[in-house]
This record gives sequence, structure tokens and C-alpha cells, in this order.
Amino acid sequence: MDNASQENLHTNANPLADARGLFPEEIREMVEGMGEPAYRGAQIFTWLHREAASSYQQMSNIGKMLRQRLEEDLPLARPSLIRRDESADGTVKFLFALADGVLIESVLMHHREETGHTRHTVCLSSQAGCAMGCGFCSTASLGFQRNLTAGEIVSQALEIALTEKTTIHNAVYMGMGEPLLNWEAVKRSIQLLHHPLGQNIGIRRITVSTCGLPEGILQLAEWELDPVLAVSLHAADDETRTRLMPVNRRYPLREVITACRAYCMNTGKRITFEYVMIKDVNIGEDAARKLSALLKGIPCNINLIPVNPGLHGYDCPDRQEQARFLKALGGVGFEAVIRQERGQDIRGACGQLAASRQQLDDPRS
Repeated sequence: MDNASQENLHTNANPLADARGLFPEEIREMVEGMGEPAYRGAQIFTWLHREAASSYQQMSNIGKMLRQRLEEDLPLARPSLIRRDESADGTVKFLFALADGVLIESVLMHHREETGHTRHTVCLSSQAGCAMGCGFCSTASLGFQRNLTAGEIVSQALEIALTEKTTIHNAVYMGMGEPLLNWEAVKRSIQLLHHPLGQNIGIRRITVSTCGLPEGILQLAEWELDPVLAVSLHAADDETRTRLMPVNRRYPLREVITACRAYCMNTGKRITFEYVMIKDVNIGEDAARKLSALLKGIPCNINLIPVNPGLHGYDCPDRQEQARFLKALGGVGFEAVIRQERGQDIRGACGQLAASRQQLDDPRS
């Protein structure tokens, strides 16, 4: 690959060149320039987002000439579904190829609620690959390839809804990449998924997960919308966290926690802290005491995640160790739960996404 091509991969594409990345007002302005009435903007947006239309030809209340013009001037750049893997627990992992051939993965999970209703959650990627280098995460092995556009992020949810013929109730930005390093595209994609003419996902049913970038956390605190914030913590001391998460060298725990406290004060919202449990690394009574001291006074809940098999070589604590750690945190007043991991058998669980060319030919990957 030449230098120009490499530079292009690391540059955000123009979101206005992506049909699924446009708001109704932007589509309206475009079609008005074609001599069409303003209401066409809302019609086309609804087809693209609420109906997850796979082509302009499906838009039955749009004139044939306008459909043809849109195909020429605003192509619907859908990702290609390369592989679909279904877990024994019903979780589905999707391998998509974007227009430039870059591969990403997304996941669909099903949750049975106490009411008896089943809610469907999509786990979205915001980048191709990731630059954070977390030691327990397989995505780190890919390195960073490029940011996704808002349309490419939204398209994951739309293609899953279309393929699975299902309604999306929740969206979590917990797939490949660090969302706060691609904030403008992520912010736009959240607005699109939340739009009442589109998927209309409730804002508190959208979660943004970050490795803990203080500036990004403060930026999110100032935003008028308030999706759920999840911060990947994984250790309560800098030495252990740096070992697991190299980003801690640049943003040590003191800065991360200061930003989290400011977020809670500014928004009045709780934070979810994610904590991957790794045998002989970050659990036990001492780790629980450190975590309790670190998070004292922060309105939060803690998701404990047994480390999943991957390229890292870390071992998962047994259930007794996990239960003791959970009990220790509960004993000092924290709301903590052990997350029920889904899709582990298809490498679709937390820390297992690693879209690669090998997967095109190897069904075991």
C-alpha cells in the first residue's frame, strides 16, 4: 500500500457523502437543490433509517426519477456481510466489509427481561481496529486502521435489523475501537439512532464505553444528550492498570477518576465501571479495598467481566474467586454484578473481536 493510500485510511471520510450518515435536514437541502419539495427529506430519511431500506428502489412513495438521481448523486454505500456466526446462546456475530475493503465486526445479543419481553442489543464498532493496545483484548492485535464514518457506524445496526428481521432496542459502543477518539462521528451516529424518524432508540438505552480518556469524558458531560457512560477501569492502581492498559501511562487513574467525578456532578448521572477479572492479576481482597477507596463517593455500578479466551494468555478466575470478589465489593457498599458473557463460543464476547482476512477462509477463527 502506498503512502497516499495509508494516509487515506487514517482520515475520516466525508460524512455528507454517506446517505445513512445524513440528517433529514441535510437530505432535504440536497433534494430541494434537485427541485423536489422539502418533505422529501423526511421521507427519504425514514426509508433509510426506520425501514433500513437496502436500496432507493424500495422507496415506493418516491418518484422513479428522483430515486435514479439519488442512486447517482448519493449512493447507498452498504457494508457487505461476509460472515454470520451464531452462538449456542443465540448471540450473533457479523463480519462486515466496508466500501474500501476494511473489515469490522458487530454483535447482536438477546436479553430476556423479567416482564417476559426479549430486548435486542447491538454492539457497534466505532473504528476499524484499535490503538489502545489493551493486553486482554484481541482487537489490540489489529492495531488502528481508520475511524468509521457515522454512516458506517449506523449501518451496522441497520444491516443487523434488516438481516435478522428484528427491532433494535439498545446500542452499545463496545465493539472495535475507542469511541471517544472518533467522537464527532460517534456523536452523529448516536443522534441518528436516537432520531424519532429513525430507529428511535432511547438515549438511556445507548451506552458509550471508553478506556477512560479524561477530555472525552468531560466533553460527553457537556453534551445535551446523555447516553450511558461506561468506563473501562480493570485495575485500581496505576502499576496494574498500566500493565493491562498502556493508555494509563498517558492518562493515569488520578486524571480518569477526576474526570469521572466531574461527569457525575455535571450530569447527575451514574457511571458504569467495567472491570475484567483476571486470575492472579486484579482480584482478591486487596484489589477490592483499592477499588473501594478509588471509587468512594462516585455514583456508580460495577460490571465484573470474567476475562474471555483470546490472544493474551491471561487466565480466568474460577467461580469461587469471582464470587468472593463480588461479595467483597458488595460488603463495602458497591452495586456490582458479574456480567453474563454471551457469544464466547463464536469469539463474539468482550475482548474477542478481531476481524481479519483469515476469517474469510477459516471457519474456526
